[in-house]
Amino acid sequence: MTESTKAIFLSYASQDADAARRIGDALREAALEVWFDQSELRGGDAWDEMIRRQVAECALFIPIISATTASRLEGYFRLEWTLADQRTQRMARTKTFIVPVCVDATLESGSDVPESFVRVQWSRLPGGATPPAFIERIRSLLSAEKARSSIAPPMTSPIPTASSSQPETAATLAPRRDRRLLIGAAVAVLALAGLAYERLRPAAVTQAPTPAIGSSPASAAPPVAIPEKSIAVLPFVDMSEKKDQEYFSDGLSEELLDLLAQLSDLRVAARTSSFYFKGKAEDVAAIGQKLRVAHVLEGSVRKAGSRIRVTAQLIRADNGYHVWSKTYDRDVKDIFEVQDEISGAVVDALKVQLLSSRPLTSRHQTDNTEAYSQYLLGNQLRQRDTPESNEQARAAYQKAIALDPNYAAAYSGLSDSEWRLADMRTNNPDDYARASAAADKAIALDPDAPEGYWARGQLHYVYYYDWSAAQADYEKALALDPAFGPAGVDHALLLATLGRLPEAIEALRKIITRDPLSVPAWRRLAALLMDSGRFAEVPEAIARIRAIGGDDDANLFSADLDLFEGRPQQALDHYRTQKWQVWQLLGAAMAEHTLGHATESQHALEEAIRKYRDALSYQYAIVYAWRNDKDAAFHWLERAFQVHDAGLPYLKHDRFVANLRSDPRYRAILKKLNLPQ
Repeated sequence: MTESTKAIFLSYASQDADAARRIGDALREAALEVWFDQSELRGGDAWDEMIRRQVAECALFIPIISATTASRLEGYFRLEWTLADQRTQRMARTKTFIVPVCVDATLESGSDVPESFVRVQWSRLPGGATPPAFIERIRSLLSAEKARSSIAPPMTSPIPTASSSQPETAATLAPRRDRRLLIGAAVAVLALAGLAYERLRPAAVTQAPTPAIGSSPASAAPPVAIPEKSIAVLPFVDMSEKKDQEYFSDGLSEELLDLLAQLSDLRVAARTSSFYFKGKAEDVAAIGQKLRVAHVLEGSVRKAGSRIRVTAQLIRADNGYHVWSKTYDRDVKDIFEVQDEISGAVVDALKVQLLSSRPLTSRHQTDNTEAYSQYLLGNQLRQRDTPESNEQARAAYQKAIALDPNYAAAYSGLSDSEWRLADMRTNNPDDYARASAAADKAIALDPDAPEGYWARGQLHYVYYYDWSAAQADYEKALALDPAFGPAGVDHALLLATLGRLPEAIEALRKIITRDPLSVPAWRRLAALLMDSGRFAEVPEAIARIRAIGGDDDANLFSADLDLFEGRPQQALDHYRTQKWQVWQLLGAAMAEHTLGHATESQHALEEAIRKYRDALSYQYAIVYAWRNDKDAAFHWLERAFQVHDAGLPYLKHDRFVANLRSDPRYRAILKKLNLPQ
């Protein structure tokens, strides 16, 4: 080997030589240069000097971890590990330097390995078996390291001692909402489940929408300058022993994002865009380019009993330099202090101007740590948006309120989970009344927080059909926090309900410009473009949804578009790929009708009605309208009104019922709904 700086250093104990050899051979077969010492005669000044030079200059250091190495304090590999650990402490540019590989079932926690090895996700290669995905990951890391090594650090960027490691993260349908927005119970649909904040912080410069992941450079908009005062908060990695604290680590990330979004001088990437990279081995430079941010904040959380360790790192995206990093070992009751310190450090590092002398504070604070933990758990459960998860979320919020009866944020979450459960299961007015009471309580306890107004606005919109009250609540939430994404998207949907379709589309496009990886925003845009008859613009939205990872969503929209554009067989094929049987049945009922298969169409519709009964009243009306059976369509629309079907707010703009609009009964329903004629 003539150029050690290009090599991968494999460090292993003699007991793991076979596994290390398999890994080394696989890397070499992929034309990657590997330094793999196979000598048993280790030691001596010359040998030590060679080892020190190789560890100091290698591109990547791969420690082979096993029960042997994790429990032994002696062995030559320990010198190599110490040298690598020391290198991380003195070289801020070693972002992707250490890539731990475990060849057995050894756990990260409890292992006697350097802290810098624990802060990154381990690759599991049992016995040294090396899959192509690992080879590609190494190739990507080497390419990123090569790119960084060719870029000189900016003179203005502080380079303190920092960690080198990059943490990497590895039902029943909600029945009565818009058929094109409800792809499955596993995704948040109307209310963007949980407090999954889709940040709408205005950029410091005008930006074109970011191309979809995987789109070709040729089709992308010309690049624009990235604001220096811009940041993305990536999901912190759960490093707890049982890997059961993801809700807490995700919650910490969202809290930090929420704090930083309070700064008008700082552009903060939206939550949905930042969390898109969760579990993906994406290079920081690539993340910075895709999100158009100059800095990335990432970290890890290890929670054990009443103790918590939080590691946070602020990194320049263009060259991988650490601007700031710190590890906090605290009692879990001090979590809000840790959040404040991290956000304060970011403010200082980026020289962001505060709006006032008042420090940044989380609006979700409580003096009871367990109440906060239950609140975060409820948020994560609510994002799954199934009857089971919403019931669990409701229980978590109730526990939080029992621990802290004045916890406003928990009341907001409780309100949302209550009405979702009512919509999915009971349709009991008492359940909606409880949801309303919880929203009112949240507002009374914290009138300056947007969550309570948003939760109440949802009830006005989906159940009470009180459009003016819904609009007032959404606008109040956005006035309190313009970056509060759920209220922004839902307000756009309300505009469509009121017949202001062009305004709704424009509002969604603005949201997508700021949050280009938001599936909910793209999903709503695709539906409204079809409702407007702007079919030529729909394929782009479908492609974006698919690129972000919403294949099932994309297939359903493709089916709808095929149906509208006269391709019923293609539509039927797409409907048949749906994960959720309800959309298979309803889609087949329409496509088979257009194909002239009356028996098959009726069979599919009858099966849906038998299985879901009143729960899908609005959707049955859609099918009958498509089949031009107006009497049956209006029968089900009346039934939808009686049961407060959450699909009815789409009646005025839904293209599937366009042939009903000339009927006097259509105008009568609009009048009942207090919608403009």
